[in-house]
Amino acid sequence: MDGNSDVRLEEIGAYITLEQFIIERQEELAHSTGAFSRLIRDLSVAAKIVNWHMRRAGITDVFGDTGVINVQGEVQQVMDALAHKEFVRALRRGGECCLIGSEEHSEAIPIRTNDDGEGNYIVLLDPLDGSSNIEVNVSVGTIFSIYRLPDGWGEPTVEAALQAGYRQVGAGYIVYGSSTILVYTTGHGVNGFTLDPSVGEFLLTHPDIRIPEDGKMYSINEGNYNSFEDGLRKYIKWIQLEREEEGLPLSTRYIGSFVADFHRNLLKGGLYMYPATRKSPNGKLRLMYEANPLAFVVEQAGGAATNGIQPILQLEPEKLHQRTPLYIGSKRMVETAHQFLRGDRDLK
Repeated sequence: MDGNSDVRLEEIGAYITLEQFIIERQEELAHSTGAFSRLIRDLSVAAKIVNWHMRRAGITDVFGDTGVINVQGEVQQVMDALAHKEFVRALRRGGECCLIGSEEHSEAIPIRTNDDGEGNYIVLLDPLDGSSNIEVNVSVGTIFSIYRLPDGWGEPTVEAALQAGYRQVGAGYIVYGSSTILVYTTGHGVNGFTLDPSVGEFLLTHPDIRIPEDGKMYSINEGNYNSFEDGLRKYIKWIQLEREEEGLPLSTRYIGSFVADFHRNLLKGGLYMYPATRKSPNGKLRLMYEANPLAFVVEQAGGAATNGIQPILQLEPEKLHQRTPLYIGSKRMVETAHQFLRGDRDLK
């Protein structure tokens, strides 16, 4: 073995793998029986498979759409369907999940619980956020949310999944970009793991992630500016003012792939906004598949997430594919946006 190989092995040995980390932290989770650890493992296995397909995009036929309109009224991309299949397959095989909800499936997918008490977790996921960007080589991702089946519920039904975000026992996302990173929380801080393709393992590279309280970037589709409410239009004008003493103007960074924008803001500080518009008065992002899980992550990292009125995690869901406006990111930036939305602040 040459010297470079020796150095590489030493570098790998310096990191903690995802499975090692989960085992070490297992006692932090209430009702821990090892099933939750296996559930995260199942999600990571599916992520590796999706990552493999992503790395071959352009070589194999995973571009384009299937011609199917999904439950969201959107044209389903080939990779949407593939990612959905791989995550559902991994969760079925694992046996820890009793109910799956997917943005790509109109109904919840029930899986019977076992008599020994295993299979008590509900997993809701967006299998491939931002999939329309694959053809132009933009980062995309997977978002997942984990709940426990309520005690005494019996057979899992969609009603069992309609729990407020603060009841999540785990949540996270995977970014498929220049590297593949899995970030998750169980309510005890946020940690990130990068996939090392040479060994096929997720390695702890971003321990105890904390989002800066303030930031220099904001993310929003300003093409909808004329459809925004008056308070939001004033806020956008304010952050574009040239006031160096107030740290203004801010820079716009909008990728159009929610996971990618969120991940950058989580590490660097920033605010992501997808508000209500005249065309989408209830917002466009899904509460259960996108807003709740990333709100859980950002709050555990010291940030904030609201629908413009109240915290996302306090919202009581009414249906599985419910939509919501979203303001998420650095705490001070969310608070300032709220001041404008409430009319408590002006451009002065």
